[in-house]
Amino acid sequence: MNNNTLTSEVQNFINTHLKTDISKLAFKGSPFNDISIQELINQIVSKNKCTEKLPTWFVTPCIYYPPKINIEQTSSEKTALYKSTLINGNTLIDLSGGFGVDSFYFSKVFKNVIHCEIDAELSEITSYNYQQLNATNICCINNDGISYLNSLTKKFDWIYIDPSRRNELSKKLFRLTDCLPDVPLYLDLLFKHTNSVLVKVSPFLDINLGIKELKFVKEVHIVAVDNEVKELLFILKKNDTDTVLVKTINMIGSLTQIFNYDLRDENSIVQYSTPLKYLFEPNKAIYKSGAFNLIAKKYNLYKLANNTHLYTAKELINFPGNCYEVLEQLPYNYNQLKAVLPNLTANIKIRNFPDTIIAIKKKLKIKDGGPFYVFFTTNDEEKKIIIITKKLN
Repeated sequence: MNNNTLTSEVQNFINTHLKTDISKLAFKGSPFNDISIQELINQIVSKNKCTEKLPTWFVTPCIYYPPKINIEQTSSEKTALYKSTLINGNTLIDLSGGFGVDSFYFSKVFKNVIHCEIDAELSEITSYNYQQLNATNICCINNDGISYLNSLTKKFDWIYIDPSRRNELSKKLFRLTDCLPDVPLYLDLLFKHTNSVLVKVSPFLDINLGIKELKFVKEVHIVAVDNEVKELLFILKKNDTDTVLVKTINMIGSLTQIFNYDLRDENSIVQYSTPLKYLFEPNKAIYKSGAFNLIAKKYNLYKLANNTHLYTAKELINFPGNCYEVLEQLPYNYNQLKAVLPNLTANIKIRNFPDTIIAIKKKLKIKDGGPFYVFFTTNDEEKKIIIITKKLN
């Protein structure tokens, strides 16, 4: 951490050049003797990445930014705030603190927070930034979280852990043992120091396998922002063997779509139908949950087919996803489509369909855009169909 970047002159330079072409800036070199151009560029690039993701950090004067990869890997303020609504108490230890966004929001609902980070420079940066953010109840420890916890005898109200991937090749995770630290391996240690654990994992993790690998899972939270799943959260309660509650959350601007269910209820019986007046497409958090039958039962909807996770009804309802008015249903045929959609301009969606969007565009000569959303899917008779719709939300 180069403290020379924190002078008013350098901070003015950084803020003035937030929109400057980085390649041109690099060519000019640094105007400061004690700061390299690489350091200046890192501050500019990383700060820019915080504009929407971490607006509190972005607007706070004299924040010191780590390399951009640390910004990319950290929670957003939206998801960190959400996590802080789930738990509270006197003491929490964050075993994999990183840039410290989660710990910052936990500090608003806990009296004392310990932030563990094994990277010495990142720990120093985070500790300094907490001072700038006036987060005075967070203690930063430069140590591996598991090793530090193993050295303690005290208990905490909550333990929070966000295991990292071993490498970029294992991005699509199917097991918690693919992460560092291996949370299932250390569960006994965690429960020695707390009765309550919050685990954040990659959105690619298989939920049912995660439940099997962990102990005493009480809740699973699937958190999406703007219809993109960002986090999976597992709440563990020591010795709790009751059923698992699954909560899906999709935050879109000021709107939050919520769908919760008991894991035991998913094996619901559904009815099928051809497209009726309205078509409903679940948000990505619900898709991730796999509650494809239960969503139909709860909202009294028909499903198009067993493996076609689209739903239909005669009446418009408040649904956690996208709602469409059905204008036309056609077989998968170019001439019939052209007769209904003469300009062949539409927004294409596929669900349970053998062809890709690229292949469909090429085959049917469809251009992107326009007011129509066209679904290419398969009905309950295993026939390929086209549904022309207009989006309502």
